[in-house]
Amino acid sequence: MTASPATPKKPRRVITPRLRVLLYVVLTLFGVLAANGLYLTGVTWLQVFTGQVYESHFYQLMFLGHLGLGLLLILPVVIFGFAHMWRAKDRRNRRAVKIGYALLAVALIILISGVLLTRIGSLNIVNPSVRSVIYWAHLLTPLIAIWLYWLHRLVGPRIKWHIGRRVAVAIGCFVAVMVAFQASDPRISEGIAPVEGDKYFQPSLASTATGKFISQDVLQNDDYCLRCHSDIHEDWVHSVHKLSSFNNPAYRASVRETRRVAAQRDGSVQASRWCAGCHDPVPFFSGKFDDPNYDDVDDVTAHAGITCTSCHAIQSIDSHVGNADYTIDEPRHYPFAYSDHGVLQSLSDLMVKAKPAFHKSEMLKPFHKTAEFCGTCHKVSLPGELTHYKDWLRGQNHYDSYLLSGVSGHGARSFYYPPKAQENCNECHMPPRASDQFGAKYNAELGGLAVHDHRFPSANSALSYWTGDLDGIEAHRKLLEGSLRLDLFGLRRGGSIEGELIAPLPNQGASVVKGESYLIETVLRTLTLGHHFTQGTTDSNQIWIEFTAIQDGKVIGKSGSRDERERVDEWSHFVNNFVVDREGNRINRRNAQDIFTVLYAHQIPPGAGQTVHYLLNVPQESNAPIEITARLLYRKFDTEYLDYIRADRDPERDPLDLGNVGDPNDLPIIEIARDAVTLTVTDEHVELDAQWALAEASDDQPPIPTWQRWNDYGIGMLLRGRAEQKQAAEAFTRVGQLGRSDGPMNLARVQFAEGDLDGATDSLTEALEMDPPPPSWTHAWLSGVVNRQQGNLETAAKLLQGTLDTRVPERGFDFSLDYVVRNELALALLDIAQQKDVMGDEAAFQDYLERSRAEFTRVLELDSENATAHANLAKIAGLAGDRAAQEHHRRLHDRYKLDDNASAVALPAARRKYPAASHAAEALVIYDLHRD
Repeated sequence: MTASPATPKKPRRVITPRLRVLLYVVLTLFGVLAANGLYLTGVTWLQVFTGQVYESHFYQLMFLGHLGLGLLLILPVVIFGFAHMWRAKDRRNRRAVKIGYALLAVALIILISGVLLTRIGSLNIVNPSVRSVIYWAHLLTPLIAIWLYWLHRLVGPRIKWHIGRRVAVAIGCFVAVMVAFQASDPRISEGIAPVEGDKYFQPSLASTATGKFISQDVLQNDDYCLRCHSDIHEDWVHSVHKLSSFNNPAYRASVRETRRVAAQRDGSVQASRWCAGCHDPVPFFSGKFDDPNYDDVDDVTAHAGITCTSCHAIQSIDSHVGNADYTIDEPRHYPFAYSDHGVLQSLSDLMVKAKPAFHKSEMLKPFHKTAEFCGTCHKVSLPGELTHYKDWLRGQNHYDSYLLSGVSGHGARSFYYPPKAQENCNECHMPPRASDQFGAKYNAELGGLAVHDHRFPSANSALSYWTGDLDGIEAHRKLLEGSLRLDLFGLRRGGSIEGELIAPLPNQGASVVKGESYLIETVLRTLTLGHHFTQGTTDSNQIWIEFTAIQDGKVIGKSGSRDERERVDEWSHFVNNFVVDREGNRINRRNAQDIFTVLYAHQIPPGAGQTVHYLLNVPQESNAPIEITARLLYRKFDTEYLDYIRADRDPERDPLDLGNVGDPNDLPIIEIARDAVTLTVTDEHVELDAQWALAEASDDQPPIPTWQRWNDYGIGMLLRGRAEQKQAAEAFTRVGQLGRSDGPMNLARVQFAEGDLDGATDSLTEALEMDPPPPSWTHAWLSGVVNRQQGNLETAAKLLQGTLDTRVPERGFDFSLDYVVRNELALALLDIAQQKDVMGDEAAFQDYLERSRAEFTRVLELDSENATAHANLAKIAGLAGDRAAQEHHRRLHDRYKLDDNASAVALPAARRKYPAASHAAEALVIYDLHRD
């Protein structure tokens, strides 16, 4: 009997009715997500090709939808994928099974890469290289998935195209929702405009893009930034920027007086708006600043300072004149940026981290990385509305000091140049600090991810002290220490500038004779600064040399000492400016509205020196050695100003304890530099010991090259003016003897200043013959100005043009921005034009006149307040018969030129009131170490 054949086993269905529903869900979500992804990808590549940012608020909502759909898709894909794989694993169509496996793997890669890109929790991947790999994986794998799905279906059941039509309908609905989203607006300011219109912002040059107020909630939205940038926020909280406004007791005391004076004098506080564009952006732009009853202690905006938004929402820098000449606008944020709801905040943060390009375009413009951005507030002029004096008066100016320096790589006339230019302010004042947070980038110096330090270390140790910020004091100390060098360089016998010079001094070994007098020649030299020292609030910064001479344990000479209240002796040498009002009273409380002129200016340019002379009388009665110590000390505020600040404070409302009026000045004193020498005392003069006098470097740590000691000494006297030119020339001659071209180069500067043009020409020729030669650009500039004075105008113009055309890319040097040299070129061209006019060569006259006009115009593009350029453009316009232009530039020249009468009005009274300052203002100053 034959067995009947077995009944074939019915194949198991790989897609059950329930799985089919899930498949529809997956395909629908994938279709919508694909359409959404194509939109997002298209915008991304459009930005790449155009360099513009198109990530609008609508785009952010689309991206939020992408995240939501992606997360929503995870569970259906995983369930369907693994269920389908399990049911199909034994199918005989192995090709379809293998393609299915690959498709599931690719789908998982898409989902996992998407989750990794969101930076959720511990998945916060900040390494740019790793993120790039994940991004491209997420971008390309959907294409692979579509291809694999098509192959998978080709070897399986026939594709049912009606499902595609359903997906298309779903996509259409989703696009409709997206269009509805586009109508939303993330900004919250109410659009209220000042009654005065644009005049509300004057005399500050700041303005809003719309001419309307910006909500204080927008400007003070610092907690929004804190959520992603906690390390930067922590730095900023302790910065002077955060404490720039009425939360700064020193500023508050001064601006209160400015507001009070303006209200009494003008009937409004409008003049004090000049301060607000930089110091008080939140009350200023929100409309509170002009309220005469504004509560500058308890109002929340009084404590805002310069917030994150105040800087990062600036849309443009509108000129180089400073005085807050910028335009700010309410920034566009991601959805829910202002929400107080935790979940919505998290969604907003998620979008920022996953898709930061829009945020970066709104909050970090290219100009934020430039010196021009910092110069917007760190370059100041005083308007007539404030002073009721001239329409314009120069105030502090970090920007031009930096621009015209060797440090920037733009100043062609510097004494020294760094190996490589510092291209902006950030390299000193926003140094990199290690960070693993959002926005960190790889920094070669630190060898890891880093952000810029937003503590902005500089010099305001007073605020750090008052707020108990010891780290802040240390940051300021670290920046200041070693920024200058102090060198006890030499002795001049007879206590006279004309006396025999014994130099350079070693720390041990030099001798003095009992009963004789000597000038101790002391040199300060700026080292790491890119601008003048001191800069900014030069009238209240207190920097001085503390000088002591000790013999047998007793002080036999001193300068720069302090009394029981820590007041510095007024007969000390101060590195500051002594500013006075029109009655000759010192500007002693940052009362900017009263500034009139300067009795003396002791600022030191970058890469330059200052020579100070101290008179020492050697006692007759002792042979014990004399120990000389000099320290350059810094304190933010002098005692007089500190008492003014203390008197202004209301202890019932202000928690900061500043002490009481009459208490000692307890602000930190930072030692910037020091030097010490020990002098042997003898009965008769001992000839100079050639061994240490001819050493290649000093015995200091670190040692100073001997040629540089002589050079710095000469530079200090050259910058003092005619009273010390002879001694400067002698010092530079010695530099040349030591084989340095700096010697004859700087000697040529002295000779030019004295009118010895032939001597300057010989020195310049000598400098070129030395090895190493001088900087070609400096030599060309100095040769150009000498040739102009000699009447060699064509040669002068060629040399000056060559200076401006010089580029040294590997060092970051570009001297086309030195507008002082460009003025010299324009003057030479104008001289040639007038020469051609006299000769009757009309065509050449017009040609050179136009070339001169173009150069002066270029100067105004760099420095629109340049009085020299305006004066000569008025002259050129007159020669060309353009009366309107002539009057325009003549008026601007009158505005920007110095007031020749100011000194005669105010300084006689100032000299009578302040004999110590009057002494410091003399052409030749000698500080007596034995003054009672």
